[in-house]
Amino acid sequence: TGLDETGLDQARRVGARLRGTGVAAVVTSPLQRCRETAEEILAALEGGPPLEVEPDLGEARYGAWTGRPLKELAQDPLWRQVQDAPSTVTFPPHPEHEHEGMAQMAARAVAAVRAWDRRVEERHGPASVWVAVSHGDVIKAVLAEALATPLDEFQRIVVDPASVSLVHRTDRRPFVLRTNDTGSDPVDLSALLARLTAEDGGSGDADVGGGAGTDRDGAPPGRP
Repeated sequence: TGLDETGLDQARRVGARLRGTGVAAVVTSPLQRCRETAEEILAALEGGPPLEVEPDLGEARYGAWTGRPLKELAQDPLWRQVQDAPSTVTFPPHPEHEHEGMAQMAARAVAAVRAWDRRVEERHGPASVWVAVSHGDVIKAVLAEALATPLDEFQRIVVDPASVSLVHRTDRRPFVLRTNDTGSDPVDLSALLARLTAEDGGSGDADVGGGAGTDRDGAPPGRP
């Protein structure tokens, strides 16, 4: 299913917000609505990179749940399991639709993001920003892994349509810098990552006390 006018407008707004960010790659799920979202983002970037398609960023393979209305699915006994113990869920098979477990979905998505992180860093450097266009549960799974949150708790994370989340990975740990940002202000994510990389020297060390921003000249204040 493609985007309606509301979805297209939301995608254009995301592209406009990211216009000031030097985007090294745009990688999308194969599904039509994600591809259309990615195309709108690229159109706003003006001269951005070519669109890349990553099957492992695709939506969970719901099997017999595919295409059924949420109101109907909420009556299925498996619904409660999806809510409370998603790591144990395997969606029911269907002759026409692939099925998998939610743990499988999370594992493939995280592996894909890590692989693209390495690829983009090798090509463009450690402060490079790339955009992954995917689906709510897939993004929640990636954020949960970055936050060291068990998959059984990932339903605590909210990911709205056309929201921006930002994860900066280092050799030591990932830093989750934004989640579910649906604002309208332009954001320069590449400048943010460049500053972080300069401050920690790529060590992955966190600021003691949570940090205190920067001095007026842009330098770290150097105190907890």
